[in-house]
Amino acid sequence: MTQSRPTRKRPESLRLRDLAPGFTVNNLAESMAFYVDGLGFTIEQRWETDGELRGVMIKAGRCRMGLSQDDFAKGAERVKGQGMSIWLTTAQDLEALVARIKQNGIALTQELEETPWGRKTFAVADPDGFKLTFTSEG
Repeated sequence: MTQSRPTRKRPESLRLRDLAPGFTVNNLAESMAFYVDGLGFTIEQRWETDGELRGVMIKAGRCRMGLSQDDFAKGAERVKGQGMSIWLTTAQDLEALVARIKQNGIALTQELEETPWGRKTFAVADPDGFKLTFTSEG
């Protein structure tokens, strides 16, 4: 006897398979160094225009983020990274990850701590002020 699937609510809720935020950055080379050399992301794709690197898609595990060079059409002094935070969950040893990140010259904006709900977290800010909070799996 096969079990039938439950009927989905109508209208269906949104069901995503991936989420890849894109950050417009002031200095693409500096941001790539932070994310790739400092945190350990890898470069999945590169975008060039007339031979000039304009952006990259970086990857860590199954998660991806886009970094693109700001063309400053909205002003060179435009503030970035305010009012948002990206949470990154990993099964890796956070103590070892913190040590590696610090060894790579990145300062933490929040030291490693345990939350009231039992997860460990720490945070960093990228060169443009985007806040990244790393957390252990539940």
